[in-house]
Amino acid sequence: MARARGKRAKTAKAMGRRSKVVWAALVGSMTAVTSLLLALDHGAPARLDGLALPAMAAIPGSSSIEAIFDTRAEVAPDQWRAIVIDHTGSAYGTPASIDDDHKSLGLRGLGYDFVIGNGQGMADGEIHVGQRWLEQQPGAHTAGADGEWYNRHAIGIALVGDGDRRGFTDAQMSRLLDLVSALAREYGIPPERIVLHGDVAPVAGPGRFFPGAALREQVDSWR
Repeated sequence: MARARGKRAKTAKAMGRRSKVVWAALVGSMTAVTSLLLALDHGAPARLDGLALPAMAAIPGSSSIEAIFDTRAEVAPDQWRAIVIDHTGSAYGTPASIDDDHKSLGLRGLGYDFVIGNGQGMADGEIHVGQRWLEQQPGAHTAGADGEWYNRHAIGIALVGDGDRRGFTDAQMSRLLDLVSALAREYGIPPERIVLHGDVAPVAGPGRFFPGAALREQVDSWR
């Protein structure tokens, strides 16, 4: 009996050590990504006064996907050369809550150009057009060795949700394809430059439940 208790104690102690190592690695990874983004995000604080496009893109007017091209600042020639797709990492999200989260990390505010809602905080399939996009300012959405280039020349799109825990809604995926297709067509972005955050940086986003293969098949069909 004493031996069994001792064995269980040793096992619990070993598991505790492993948990600490895993947690430390996770925190270290998050800190590294945040540090990279902080180093790339300079300038005055970003305002939170973007544009909301309702879920039904077929309705004429402000809900049309074409409204994304009505930017306040002129788009520089050959400015946008790639698209980076990510997730917010949380089941709930609004432009204001994500803006607060990014500011708490030391960023100037909402780092994505576009955010697509999942019905929790934003309507399912709703697109928030961020202030950085409207003002044609650099984003703060991509980490990694080439993060500076992507933040200046890639359009950052985030799906509200945690793709490591569950999949995204049909409305989100439909709107994502509409948005990516419109942006790629307008700015001549080739399929190979439409990437996931995890493809270009040491991060998990948009998560293991994101249908990357299906997206790639769809994007490649646009050639």
